[in-house]
Amino acid sequence: MTPESIMAIGQHALYVAMLVAAPMLLTALAVGLLIGVIQAATQINEMTLSFIPKLIAMALVGLVTGPWMLRVLVQFTHQLIVGLPDAIR
Repeated sequence: MTPESIMAIGQHALYVAMLVAAPMLLTALAVGLLIGVIQAATQINEMTLSFIPKLIAMALVGLVTGPWMLRVLVQFTHQLIVGLPDAIR
């Protein structure tokens, strides 16, 4: 196993992690920004006000994108396990 192959596996793992985390993170960012604008416009500065909409939006995104996220993780794991014997040589 060469250092280049280890780096390639690590880079691919980071890419998959970024790909899987992106829908949840972008949802939290968008909902948080929207709630922040509404709070600034109405001058309601309640910290717990943004928690429930973020939780609901992230749950919906998790339900919608969950199968895709799982499929991406399973494909990565399958490729890693199948390629392991060649990587060890």
